[in-house]
Order: sequence, then C-alpha cells, then structure tokens
Amino acid sequence: MHRIRVKALFDGAEQGQPVKVAGWVKSKRVSKKFAFLVINDGSCQTDLQVIVDSDKECFAKLESIGTGSSVSMFGELRKSPGKGQAWELHASDLEVLGESSSDYPLQKKGHSLEFLREIGHLRGRTNTFGAVYRVRNRLSFLVHQFFQGRGFLWAHTPILTASDCEGAGELFKVTTLDLANPPRNDEGGVDFSNDFFGKPTHLTVSGQLNAESMALSLGDVYTFGPTFRAENSNTTRHLSEFWMIEPEMAFANLRDDMLLAEEFLRYLFANIVNDCGDELEFLGKMYPDCDPQGIENMGSKNFARVSYTDAIKELSAVSSKFEFEPAWGVDLQTEHEKYLTEQVFSGPVIVTDYPKDIKAFYMKSNPDGKTVAAMDVLVPRIGEIIGGSQREDCYDALLDRVNGLDLPVEDLRWYLDLRSYGGCPHAGFGLGFERLVQYVTGMVNIRDVIPFPRAPKVIPF
Repeated sequence: MHRIRVKALFDGAEQGQPVKVAGWVKSKRVSKKFAFLVINDGSCQTDLQVIVDSDKECFAKLESIGTGSSVSMFGELRKSPGKGQAWELHASDLEVLGESSSDYPLQKKGHSLEFLREIGHLRGRTNTFGAVYRVRNRLSFLVHQFFQGRGFLWAHTPILTASDCEGAGELFKVTTLDLANPPRNDEGGVDFSNDFFGKPTHLTVSGQLNAESMALSLGDVYTFGPTFRAENSNTTRHLSEFWMIEPEMAFANLRDDMLLAEEFLRYLFANIVNDCGDELEFLGKMYPDCDPQGIENMGSKNFARVSYTDAIKELSAVSSKFEFEPAWGVDLQTEHEKYLTEQVFSGPVIVTDYPKDIKAFYMKSNPDGKTVAAMDVLVPRIGEIIGGSQREDCYDALLDRVNGLDLPVEDLRWYLDLRSYGGCPHAGFGLGFERLVQYVTGMVNIRDVIPFPRAPKVIPF
C-alpha cells in the first residue's frame, strides 16, 4: 500500500479506512494496555494521533521510538472520541525508519525563536515553522498563479551580473582569482581580465534591468528569484539573501503600475487566509502581529493614494511624534510609513512622485524636473512592501542621469540601447518576498520566514 500524506488523509477520511502513513514522532505515551503516539509529516498543521494496542505484535517496537524518530505505520482510521482531533489511526503494524537520540533538541516544551534559529536544520518540525513554511509555499504558488493568469511570462534573470542595478554599491563580489595572490595591472590594482568573466562580477541585487529587456520583447514579464545585498545591517527587517518578485510591463505608465501592485496584493491577501486557514489561525494565537482577519480584510480594501509632497505635509504637522524629523527631499523612515498607514489612512497607501535625488537612476523624470514617476506601497505594521516606478524611456534623459551619477556608461550600454531600438513607456515594481511572508505570518524577525537566513556574520547552514 502506498503512503498517504496526513493532509490528504484528513481531507478524504472515511471510518474504517485502511491507510499507511509516515512521519516524525512529536510525543509518545505508553501504558500497559495501549500507547499514544503523535506524529506529523509536515503536510499540514494538524498532528495525527496514533493508538497502538498492547496485544499488537508491533507494540514491542515502541521501545526504540523516541521524540524525533521517523516511523511508518499501517492501520485503520477511526473517528476520535477525544477533543482536539477528528480522526485517529489504530495501528496494526509499524516500522521504525530512523531512531532519534536522547539529545534531540525539540522536546515537548516551549522553545524560543532565538534558540530555534540555532537549529535551523530542525526548526521546520515545530508547529510555528511548519506553519510559516507552508504559508511561504502557498504564497509562492499564488504569486505564479496571479501573474500566469494575467498573461505574464516568468523571466529567469541572471544571478551573476556586471552592473549595479540600484547604484548603491552593496554588492557581493564573485571571482575565481587567488585572493592571496591576485594578478595585478600596471596601476597595482587587481587585473580582472584574468578572472573567469574577464571583468568584475557580482551577485545581483535585482533582476529588474534584465526583466525590462525581456518586457520590451515579450510584453509583460515577472521575475521570482534570489537576490543579494552586502549591506551590513543587523535588523529584524534585512537579509543578505532574499527573494524578489519583479513584474515589468511594456506600454505601461505609473498608473498602470499602481493598479497592478494593488490588484496583486489584494489577490494574495484574499486567497492566503482561505488556503492556509489552519496555519494562520495557529500563528494568530501564538503571535500578536499575526492577524488573519486583518489580512483577509486587506483583500477587499481599496488602497489610498498620496503624493510624497502631501505625505511630508501630513507628517510635518505632527513632527514631534517622530525620532527622525520628516523633511522634503529626505526618504521616509519606517516610523513615518507606519504613521501614514495606521493613523492617517487606516490602511494601505501608495505614495507617489518622490524627489528625484533619492531614487534610482532608471526612474522617469516628471515634468517638474524635481520628482520622478515612482511609487511605494505601504502597509500597516511594516511600512514599505513594494517599490516601483515608470522607467525612463527617453534615451537622452537616461544618459544624462547615468552621467550625472557617474555610473559606468559602457556597462549600461545595452540598457540604453533599449531606448534606441523601439523603446516605449514601461513600468514595474519590486516586492521583497520575505517582507510579504513576514507581514502575513506576523513574525517579528525576517530571519524567521526563510528556512536558512543569510545575514552579516550569519551563514551557519
């Protein structure tokens, strides 16, 4: 008989149904007449209770089973008379697939999130991280479902790059040179012509520029892949390796970009509560920042709109409330973003038309010459969740911007070419996937929403 996952078992359970299951033991209680085992195979939030009667031949095998052991069991499914579970398995045979030593760290007691980060290879077996990882999985599926259902093509953009999309200089270097004795050029610097790619190469901070190229061939595309940033920031909101979702649309302006961003988030919020109801119910009981009802309401809530200039006016009127004083020409701080969403608009808000000097080189200049056609989507509790813009489609304007910021023109020649060969208005945005998962699950630290977090001085697994 083939093994059935516990989730599938519960979804199609029938009284007296013979089934074979496998999973990891979370607890064991043995008496003279019978034993209770609680197992979970990772497929759902609900554990399966297994009863083994003492007259069964397999009862003797229980001695070698400890918390964390992996087991396979065959038996009959019956409605449970106890509270807390609808079904239980009465086992007639079992096999110990893998014993667990006595120092197994996940015993039946509470563990701090800090401790669980130290055993990242095992924390997925806990109720909390099982829930978080299943929510993450479902959100990933919904991302693809949303874009594929609207005719977007999934663009596989490169991880290795020779350009800095954001212009911030926070890139990880990639090289095959001998770091202890690198080749030198005539000026005494490292001679990258002898490196694998013949020039300085880095891990990408964004797939956007490549996605723009594909959008200007295929129409509407999106990326969904890992990106990297060498920012020495030890906060609960930053990772050095994170996943980005970046749609790009040809023949689109800032208004189209805002509409897509709002529709996208509302779709995710409306569906995830239904698809992962058990997980979010559990997280909502355990962590105060997880609010399934609030997330569900966001799925039907219209997003407010405000210009950056008007937002600064709102914030300046209550500047004494903030640690950082709001001022035109300075980027919004998280405390400002939270105030706008939680106090001024009581919900999500899209801030538009940011000052040119605080935004990236590729954003389209507005007619006023001071601002760009940019937008950030802010949500309560965490602030910015999406950043996007209409891209500069004028060759001369983009070249002036590149030169004005002293960016390497030759490295961006191909990007400039897109404006010379049938360029058109186009727009897109980026969403940090971990920030989204953090918002939905209510986890305070972003390192708790990715299985193996990478951060400064943190790469244990």
